[in-house]
Amino acid sequence: MTEPLLSVRDLKKHYPIRKGLFNRKVGAARAVDGISFDIEEGETLGLVGESGCGKSTAASSVIHLEKPTAGEVIFNGNGREGATRDPDGTHPNDVTEFDDDEMMEFRRGAQMIFQDPSSSFDPRVSVGNAVGELLKIHGMSDRHRRRAIVEDLLERVGLSANDLDRYPHEFSGGQKQRIALARALVLNPDLIIADEPVSALDVSIQAEILSLINDLQDEFGLSLLFISHDMSVIRQVCDRVAVMYLGEIVEIGPVEEIFTDPQHPYTEALLSSIPTPDPRASVGGIELKGTVPSPTNPPSGCRFHTRCHKVIQPDGLDIDQDDWRGLLNFRDKVGIDQVDVEQVRENIAGSGAEPTDSEVRAEIRREFDISETVSDPDLERTLSEALDLLIEGDSEQAGTILSDAITTPCAEREPEQTVHAPGHESACLRHEGRAAAEPNPADD
Repeated sequence: MTEPLLSVRDLKKHYPIRKGLFNRKVGAARAVDGISFDIEEGETLGLVGESGCGKSTAASSVIHLEKPTAGEVIFNGNGREGATRDPDGTHPNDVTEFDDDEMMEFRRGAQMIFQDPSSSFDPRVSVGNAVGELLKIHGMSDRHRRRAIVEDLLERVGLSANDLDRYPHEFSGGQKQRIALARALVLNPDLIIADEPVSALDVSIQAEILSLINDLQDEFGLSLLFISHDMSVIRQVCDRVAVMYLGEIVEIGPVEEIFTDPQHPYTEALLSSIPTPDPRASVGGIELKGTVPSPTNPPSGCRFHTRCHKVIQPDGLDIDQDDWRGLLNFRDKVGIDQVDVEQVRENIAGSGAEPTDSEVRAEIRREFDISETVSDPDLERTLSEALDLLIEGDSEQAGTILSDAITTPCAEREPEQTVHAPGHESACLRHEGRAAAEPNPADD
């Protein structure tokens, strides 16, 4: 088995929350909370998720722009189970344990491209000096040789060697990102981490930069960790994709398998958000309803259950899934006293006479997408009782009976990784107990 170029194991990055006169730690924002993945030589792994999921923090922690809270980042060494370790249990190629000299060497092998090309350059430094500075830092004192290397790289990324003496403000956004590519390549690295490298560019320019990245990867034999929130971009440039939600990787696998057979509900929602160029095509996107959790206080169990459209119903219950999602959302809002009955009355009264209690109940059901009658009689009685208590002003008791009656296994147990096919895993309780995928004889 060949060694991965990069092996990330249980990586965490927590930001402490401090309060009070003595600045005591009272909590932590779990931006990255235990992710693991490998990148092989010449491979592109996409890390995808919505804004705030922790993917950019993961990138900066991997390349050690930020010091991880815990975990291993093993570069150019076997990070798999059973790898040779020092007597103290650490791995000799663990970036998180490098001293200054080792970190300098690591910087030669791993470089980063940032999201905003305009903020990536000092406006007072010429393009040639910005690209060639890394060569100088790493010991190349020959100015003429540095200039020759920079000129060659500028031409390789589609610019002119004569651009070397120009300044960043003289270039467009797409041209600046080409210069950023040249700067990342100047030390001939093995790994490039690209953090949203095309999200700040026009769509037409995006295609050019992505094509250039593909060409340069083939030419230089690069491995890429490609960060993006755009699933269509991920499909175009990546070999495998890791889907990240609230600091955790919920699904990882080959791009085509993820796109054709997603196993995690969050992955399904991301894929449904990809726009189609056909105006006649029906819009079938999945709308995620519910409470968006905070990394400072992530929910118990599966972290996606507060928004999941396939959240599991308890044993013995089988109602319409939209009703179930609506009941969970209603329970959560009542629990934090965010169902304003008087505001509902005002909204209804704005179009006519003073609303009756029945109209208020019906409007609350409509707001939470709950049917006029829930198919399970016990749940319907609980819901009706809670609505009556809300109208009477007793939101605390309403929240109590809802929290007792409306529960989901997704909030009680943290899902484990399930293997669906070689290299394709997801973490969802819907797959709990399913045996790992059998090897395909055709692969032998």
